[in-house]
Amino acid sequence: MNCLVLGGAGFIGKHLCRSLVAAGHAVKACDLPPPGRADWPVIDGVSWVAGDFANAELLAENLIDAEIVFHLVSTTIPKTSNDDPYADLQGNVAAALRLLDAVIRRPRPPRVIFVSSGGTVYGIPKTIPIPEEHPTNPLCAYGVGKLAIEKYLALYGHLHRLDYHILRMANPYGPEQPLSRGQGVIPVFLSRALHDEPLEIWGDGSVVRDYFYVDDLCAALLATIDYQGPERIFNIGSGSGCSLNELVGIIRELLQRDVAVRFLPARACDVPVNVLDISRARIHLAWRPAIPLKDGIGRVLARLRTL
Repeated sequence: MNCLVLGGAGFIGKHLCRSLVAAGHAVKACDLPPPGRADWPVIDGVSWVAGDFANAELLAENLIDAEIVFHLVSTTIPKTSNDDPYADLQGNVAAALRLLDAVIRRPRPPRVIFVSSGGTVYGIPKTIPIPEEHPTNPLCAYGVGKLAIEKYLALYGHLHRLDYHILRMANPYGPEQPLSRGQGVIPVFLSRALHDEPLEIWGDGSVVRDYFYVDDLCAALLATIDYQGPERIFNIGSGSGCSLNELVGIIRELLQRDVAVRFLPARACDVPVNVLDISRARIHLAWRPAIPLKDGIGRVLARLRTL
């Protein structure tokens, strides 16, 4: 299949590009030019395109041969999105609409696979684990934006017969996850621990999240390429929860030493617990996570030790 990966130079994008090439797909990846340098990630078999996701002409040009479009782009992160909801709306929702308009203008519109946020679209859960039918009441503009894009995908599916699927991911982690964006607690904790810096936790450490390895996310994305059934939305995660305090315990065990922790005031955007029900993906995509949490954290730790 001819695949276009929007956001291909990001953490998930790089791993997805490698997985697509390994599976025999033709891959074109679009992203902003690497800051301060001219080189792209070295991934054999990937054709790189420099440009802004908001550029409608760029999108139209690169959709010509695409059969599958992976939309991974996000210009904001959950903890800062409430600072400027309008910027989140313009940078993410409006840009996604330009993409959908470009897609439906193609003689043979490609399938769109959108990576949404199972960690934010549901808000405070009424049941654990959280099924796809759970009410959606996000507590941050990031989640509102993801949900709005989901709704527009459904609208374009109804009006224009757009073929689309949505993966609501939990908390992916893995090698090459940036330490500076304010997302990705596992590599941030590991990096601080390796540098003998205290781990900073917002709240009392009881917040529970669903952490899963990035290779498992890529496997779900690839499984979605071949899926031809009626389901549109899939939760993707580990299916089990881990508190921040438990996460610290795993890191201490792997390092075989104590790690200092500094507790900070809780944040309003953090729901107390988020664990996704992944039954639908297990049944319909024949997918299941393969990397246990401790093993995955060990892999990230080994990578950080080489840097």
